[in-house]
Amino acid sequence: MAFNPKKRQTLAAGAAAAVAAFLAACTTTPLTPVPDSGPVAPAAPGAVPSLTGPVPPPAPREFRAAWVSTVANIDWPSRTGLPVARQQAEAIAILDRASALNLNAIVLQVRPSADAIYPSELEPWSEYLSGQQGKAPSPMYDPLKFWIDQAHARGLELHAWFNPYRARHATAKSANSRDHISMTKPQTVKTYGRYQWMDPGEAEASKHTLDVILDVVKRYDVDGVHIDDYFYPYPIEAPGAAGEAAALEAGAPGSAPRPELDFPDQPAWQRYQAGGGQLDRASWRRQNVNQLIEAIYTGIHREKSWVRFGISPFGIGRPDRRPPGIVGFSQYDKLYADAELWLKNGWLDYLAPQLYWPIAPPPQAFDVLLDYWLRENTHGRHVWAGLYTSRIDGSVKSFEPEEIVKQIGVTRSRAGANGHVHFSIAALMQNRKGISDQLKAVSYQSAALAPASPWLGSEAPGAPKAGARRGAAGLDLKLSAGKNATLYAIWARYGEEWRFTVAPAARGEVTLADEAGVQAGAVVVSAVDRLGNESERVSVKVNAQL
Repeated sequence: MAFNPKKRQTLAAGAAAAVAAFLAACTTTPLTPVPDSGPVAPAAPGAVPSLTGPVPPPAPREFRAAWVSTVANIDWPSRTGLPVARQQAEAIAILDRASALNLNAIVLQVRPSADAIYPSELEPWSEYLSGQQGKAPSPMYDPLKFWIDQAHARGLELHAWFNPYRARHATAKSANSRDHISMTKPQTVKTYGRYQWMDPGEAEASKHTLDVILDVVKRYDVDGVHIDDYFYPYPIEAPGAAGEAAALEAGAPGSAPRPELDFPDQPAWQRYQAGGGQLDRASWRRQNVNQLIEAIYTGIHREKSWVRFGISPFGIGRPDRRPPGIVGFSQYDKLYADAELWLKNGWLDYLAPQLYWPIAPPPQAFDVLLDYWLRENTHGRHVWAGLYTSRIDGSVKSFEPEEIVKQIGVTRSRAGANGHVHFSIAALMQNRKGISDQLKAVSYQSAALAPASPWLGSEAPGAPKAGARRGAAGLDLKLSAGKNATLYAIWARYGEEWRFTVAPAARGEVTLADEAGVQAGAVVVSAVDRLGNESERVSVKVNAQL
């Protein structure tokens, strides 16, 4: 059932006319191509002029990803207790859909609630796999390694997504296992409404989270580490529960402040004061989070310089810096998340703010909020907008698919906004209201490389070796990549038109299929490393035999 990366890959050639418009809006590297592991779809009628000329253009660059949630079985696995073969089949279906849509990354939740979807000596197995926390899959396998291997076989990046502080979700059904932090270090975990939360003011809690993240970085071939918007918990009413759902509605006309239950961190706060601490309580809480963010960033790059660190905070910035007309929930004052400081200090490689509102209404307008985060990005990191694609549903507040398509268009119109992430893959798997069809037809007609991260390294990989011969159904390429290459970027000319695709560097053979009787003529290939650096291009000579 697993995808076999050693098998020959056939890449059907689709029209790449739409790439031209895309190139105009996206960042590129100097005259170098990009890779993708799926067929390129035909261009929309009358989209843009053909890509013609003696040499192909620079490769399109855009981070295109989707979050895959494991908590509460939102995305994967579809329910607890599935047989291993079914879990793997569902993972493969997700990765195949991502590849078919010309996405280039998956952000997989590997630590939903101080637990793990991989074997760990630090935390127990997640109940969202087996139905019981601490119970390993049977027969035994490593889900994270499986996801990484299968993603890379398709030319997709895999970013490991951690919840930094949540210790138990409201949907949890099984008891916490004996090796869960609530049992081994109970003083670090507080009950807050229907949740358990690791107290950011407890040094042992933060160290534990850091150790968990660095353990994954050391042991697994992940492309990125990702943390979400859960720092201190979303406030709940006293009594009652509101949380992040209420935060999305905060600032709506007529809304009134709700009485909130304060987070129970009194012991840690008192120790801080007794030790001579001078900060007020809110600033102290932010400092607790800031120290962990900086430690994660430096720790990751100490282990592996190429692994990118990303954060997806709540999408509205500090109240004292917001653009006119923007109102709503303050993560700075309620979650104690100073995302502006993290950008200023360069403590992340990409920011994926959760911009979960439509373009039109002014109180939380998508485009205004995106522009805000771009202005705050003085360190020149990546800004990849978080899109609320799952808001395409049957509710009265449902988005239409066109809203997401337009939001992608907004990101492409802004310098510095070179990607986006869909929450979540479920909407794309279900093709809600035809969203996946529209994305493929309008937004993702061609593959794209993830933008390069030159602050982490800019040395290009060696150029690949390539040869080609005419096959029965197309042009068969035989490719050999040099050290550090992870992808091939392939441009092929059909008639006068250049078309673009990518393929994993682990695959030595690629077939460029004929289309309507037209064979690929000129072919240009480059190698790409995991930071997005591209080698020199190589023109492929067509031989009778390889």
